[in-house]
Amino acid sequence: MKALVYEAPETMILREVEAPAPRPDEVVIRVAYSGICGSELSGFLGQNSLRKPPLVFGHELSGWIESVGKDVPAAAGLATGTPVTVNPLLTCGQCEYCVTGRQQLCPQRQLLGAHLPGCNADLVAVPAASVLALPDGMSLRDAAMAEPAACALRAVETSGVGPASSALVIGAGPIGLFILQILKQYGVVERFVADLNPARLAMATALGATAVQPGPDGVTAAVLEATGGRGVDVSFDAVGSPQTRRDCLSSTVPGGDLVLVGLHNDETSFPVNSIIRSQVTLSGVFAYSTANFRTALQWLEAGRIGLREGVVVAPLSDGPQWYARLVGGDGAAKVLLQPGHDSEDADSDKEGIRP
Repeated sequence: MKALVYEAPETMILREVEAPAPRPDEVVIRVAYSGICGSELSGFLGQNSLRKPPLVFGHELSGWIESVGKDVPAAAGLATGTPVTVNPLLTCGQCEYCVTGRQQLCPQRQLLGAHLPGCNADLVAVPAASVLALPDGMSLRDAAMAEPAACALRAVETSGVGPASSALVIGAGPIGLFILQILKQYGVVERFVADLNPARLAMATALGATAVQPGPDGVTAAVLEATGGRGVDVSFDAVGSPQTRRDCLSSTVPGGDLVLVGLHNDETSFPVNSIIRSQVTLSGVFAYSTANFRTALQWLEAGRIGLREGVVVAPLSDGPQWYARLVGGDGAAKVLLQPGHDSEDADSDKEGIRP
């Protein structure tokens, strides 16, 4: 089979590699769509300790079951040819975090495309327990976005927002765009967004958010002006830079919440005394629970959330140039790679018809 192999910083090569065979409790999936995640861009640059070459990236996927391990029960509904997506965060299922619905905190967790070979390939092997059959008629394109949607759902769920809340999202990448949509589902009307990329900012405003682009005095001044000097009840940093984290903090009202989602930089200095005196709650949000993932898939299927504008579908062979373009600031909302396609027929099966 063909796989896009990360071999060194900024170096990915499409290679012929050995196809996986399912272990007894696994299935092998023929990949229809493999999304490029923002967290993989630091890996592409060689700045992520989780992703070490040689490695096949990719953890956002949809496809069809190619083969089934001998111990996978028929009752699981995972017959050959079934259209599926995968929860790529693999956990033990037995620790205190797993049994209390906080699977993302499992100390034994592993992620496809980081600890294990990912889905930037024709085929990928995954535990059957992590595979979800798609509802009848659901688009494989939509299903490939369940993972970033689940991240956004977890962030909003953690924030505790309600219809009377105001919210700021800094970063209109895929997760930021999903956060804006999920805030709307929670009844939040007053939604502000900031992003330096004009194309992504336009997508966010098309979702009904109000742009607060930084002027000479920064994002916070724009937020305060838009809110009559008050600020927002909840802010979401979907970037992860020191500046965006501080901007979120200074834009949040006393007694409000700052939800940290982005993982771009590890170190950020905060005015801790100010945090104490204003009683702002800082919450780190990592990934999602199994329940979040299932809910995200259901909401995508129902059309309650989804990405339409700015979604690029490209053959797997074009993967290296798209990683480079995204690192360089390309405004695509989401790039979905298609194994088994060339530039002429990419996206030919966008409605889920098996090639």
